[in-house]
Amino acid sequence: MSWRTVVVTGNTKLDYKLGYLVVRKQGDIKQVHLSEIEVLMVESTAVSLTSMLLCELVKNKINVVFCDNKHNPISELVSIYGSHDTSAKVREQVTFSDDIKARVWTKIVEDKIRKQKELLWEVNCQDESKLLQTYIDDIQYNDSTNREGHAAKVYFNALFGKAFVRGDENATNAALNYGYGILLSYFNREIVANGYLTQLGVFHNNIFNQFNMSSDLMEPFRILVDRMVFKMELEKFETEEKHELLSLFYQNVRVDRQLQSISNAIKIYVQSVFYALNDNNEYLIKFYNYEL
Repeated sequence: MSWRTVVVTGNTKLDYKLGYLVVRKQGDIKQVHLSEIEVLMVESTAVSLTSMLLCELVKNKINVVFCDNKHNPISELVSIYGSHDTSAKVREQVTFSDDIKARVWTKIVEDKIRKQKELLWEVNCQDESKLLQTYIDDIQYNDSTNREGHAAKVYFNALFGKAFVRGDENATNAALNYGYGILLSYFNREIVANGYLTQLGVFHNNIFNQFNMSSDLMEPFRILVDRMVFKMELEKFETEEKHELLSLFYQNVRVDRQLQSISNAIKIYVQSVFYALNDNNEYLIKFYNYEL
């Protein structure tokens, strides 16, 4: 089972040899077997790599994330064919009824707000936590009254201060965006691996968003990033802080009464969402619980 996150920086050459990722940097050569790699982060635009390596990374379903000149995630490597029965899965996906999609989205929003509520209680924001519980109690079909949006405003102001604005340029927002970007790549990989399209969501339907389904499904997992960023108490967000944030994905959560890595939890959860959509039963979704 893969477990390593490999971060590549600076002027580096990457290629493939006999099952290994070969890293060449300033005369130094290191090798990592592909079976050990879960995520490859290409953090520098000075990195060069071979097409053979790219093919092997895809075959091994390794999550590959490319960063821009500011070292922020900008793109990823996604397989065209993630499953042997992709065509059948896509046919299923386009026939999911509006009703089951609405019911699944309602459960996702409910779970997201519940996790926000739990984090606020954990950091001694009890009044705001209780307010979020009222939003959970008030959620309607397909979140038609936008309890998610109302909860988000209360949540972020309680967690990071009333002066905090999600779109501002600061270390906290940079860290949140970085963490969410990595999280999105995990969901893209699992959705494609299950044979479905990331473009067709259950709620998000922006024609300019290639990852509508991923944007839907990742919502409850954002709180894991939020918790980590809150605890880091950032004054800056540079290489050291980025690597610390990446350690989040080695943590465990509880899914279906078992401890799982966050990566495995995403795998189990994504599969369960598609079971729910196919079986017309939103109660099949397996949400995680944070393991303190």
